[in-house]
Amino acid sequence: MTEKTERRDLPLIDTCYATLPSMLRKFDRYARKAYFRGAGKNEFEVWKTQTRELLWGLLGLDKMEKSSLDPVVEDEKTLPDGIRREHVRIQVEPDVWMSMYLLIPADADASTRLFLCPPGHNGGGKYSVAGVSEYNLVNRKIEQYHYDYGMQLAKLGFVTVCPDCRGFGERREAQTDTENPDLALRGDCYWLAHMGEPLGIPVAGMLTWDLMRAIDYLRERGDWDTDHIGCLGFSGGGMQTLWISALDERIDLAVISGYLYGYRDSLLTLNRNCSCNYVPHLWEFLDMGDIASLIAPRPLWIQSCREDRLNGPRGIENVREQVEIVRNAYRWYGAEDRLIHEICEGGHQWHEENLERYLDKMI
Repeated sequence: MTEKTERRDLPLIDTCYATLPSMLRKFDRYARKAYFRGAGKNEFEVWKTQTRELLWGLLGLDKMEKSSLDPVVEDEKTLPDGIRREHVRIQVEPDVWMSMYLLIPADADASTRLFLCPPGHNGGGKYSVAGVSEYNLVNRKIEQYHYDYGMQLAKLGFVTVCPDCRGFGERREAQTDTENPDLALRGDCYWLAHMGEPLGIPVAGMLTWDLMRAIDYLRERGDWDTDHIGCLGFSGGGMQTLWISALDERIDLAVISGYLYGYRDSLLTLNRNCSCNYVPHLWEFLDMGDIASLIAPRPLWIQSCREDRLNGPRGIENVREQVEIVRNAYRWYGAEDRLIHEICEGGHQWHEENLERYLDKMI
């Protein structure tokens, strides 16, 4: 008589032979070969030009297709506080459309400053950033992350542009995903990466291009002060702020929240982060602080949270190392006072407590 053997659903595996330790060694061996090694402002300016050319290619911006903007105002609404909300759509490439909310204070005129406010993840795109709180799931994300920074800036008197980046809000790849409560606030970065990366166009390149086209639209429209355009973004919006500010000097003030840390800890060790963070071959040349250095000497406010899990296993030290790289760039210009690094307590969240005070200092 044979003894009955219990059947398991899955094999019992005591040890996993992971690839990460090998990749960490490779990172240490091959990464960051194009960081600034010179001295002085003049040499740094040459490096900036060369580095922007490098990044333009890595992001696939040379493959993006310019088109007429063909702006369409879908609708507009005056909110109870007097802010006018325009729902606008522009063409960023042939047959590629970007939807956005413009929040326009009642007293805005040709001298009013502008802010781009790109969204991060899990907020439904423009809806949370523009403070569209009448939807329960969107409102929860606004409360969780203080996500309505576009509305916060509008209440301070700025005209703010709150776009849907590709894969979010009205720019989802499948309309059915916008109707599913479990999927509606998420994005399609994974699918966009599958489409773009084999063609040499990572998601970060697509998003950077679209923000450049938003600036083109603001300049073409000409209703406000297009000589002074700021950009503020949290989390994935901070990633977009980093890229557009590094590559496009039409951004004259940048606020990066929840997104300035070393790649080794935060995107290699934490390798389950979103596909939009990953640019083929990037780590071979630069770390995040090197990219942020391209913003110098324009005003830059970096906001970090001490317990943010995205800081990686070494926590805030991983952030400080990258900020020091940026600070060195500002030293070449004698502009250290234009760089603010604010460390807030708690986890992954935008903090608006010092928004008005710091902007007064930076503008």
